[in-house]
Amino acid sequence: MSTLKPWIKRLNPLVESLMAGLIGLVIGALIMLAFGYNPIAAYISLFSGSFGSVYSWAESLANATPLILTAMTFAIAMRGGLFNIGAEGQLYIGALAAVAVSLIDLPFPLNAVAALGAAIVAGMLWSLPVALLKLTRGVHEVISTIMFNWIAHFFAFYLIANVLTDPKRGEKTISIIESARLARILPGTSLNYGLVIALIAVAAILFLLWRTSAGFEMRASGYNQEATHYAGISLRKQVLRVFLIGGAIAGLAGAVQVMGRPPTYAVMSGLPQLMNLGFDGIGVAMIGRNHPVGIVFAAIFFGGLMVGGRIMQFSPGVPLELVRVVEGVIIITLAIPELRRLFTFFLAKFRRGA
Repeated sequence: MSTLKPWIKRLNPLVESLMAGLIGLVIGALIMLAFGYNPIAAYISLFSGSFGSVYSWAESLANATPLILTAMTFAIAMRGGLFNIGAEGQLYIGALAAVAVSLIDLPFPLNAVAALGAAIVAGMLWSLPVALLKLTRGVHEVISTIMFNWIAHFFAFYLIANVLTDPKRGEKTISIIESARLARILPGTSLNYGLVIALIAVAAILFLLWRTSAGFEMRASGYNQEATHYAGISLRKQVLRVFLIGGAIAGLAGAVQVMGRPPTYAVMSGLPQLMNLGFDGIGVAMIGRNHPVGIVFAAIFFGGLMVGGRIMQFSPGVPLELVRVVEGVIIITLAIPELRRLFTFFLAKFRRGA
């Protein structure tokens, strides 16, 4: 029996998530029944539209790709005991940096590598002031990341309209040159090799957090900062490390989205292909329990909801607004177990005066 206890403990999060998801589906069904729609037909359309064919799987994975990266930005910070909601702004800056650098005349594949590298550096630089404000002035990261998200938002609008503007179509930036675009894995779909990049990033973060001393220090500072301090681990270094790594991954998400998603391969005015990917990543991280592997599955599920939700409107005729309500209920119930854990963690941290 004692040998089974570790496995039971590992399965508890999975059981909790399955139960939470089931509750979310039941609540969603009751909402649709209350408005006169058939929940069984709606859910069949939702999940067949998400995962019922090769095309739907490809589109779900394409939607999941940037969410994997933005979710890891949030998850890394949570592992370090910080609350980084700045992926949204770092994503914008990374995408625009990729557009700008991809225009430099470089041979293939150096142009694509340079664009990805520029996005990573841009994301790191955009997150650096947040870390410095916390370290030097004690500014809480929630306040500073919200501020920098808005600055990035309007800065992106300025660059699209005045600096990187396509001379033929003023509502977007110049398109990524063809040799710097990420090739499609499956022709006729949006799925591209950005997914491979995201999975490599997941493997790298997994190795960093659980196989290196730097990762151990980050996780230790997240569990108990006071004990970590007495153990001789520099908390200042962990803050800087967490934000720089998170910024790099968020910047990469922006590059992957603009370099891999057809048809424009550009940043559009209003940021429609980038908007809310950073914030959606927070929900994905919660569902995935802030673990890189869990985030992959949560992002695929989240991406599937985005694809299947559109099918729900046409087959059973569920209005878009109600589709969004049902999706939101499912996501919230799935995130509740992790939200409860985080609430307990931060409450204990507040009581210690950390």
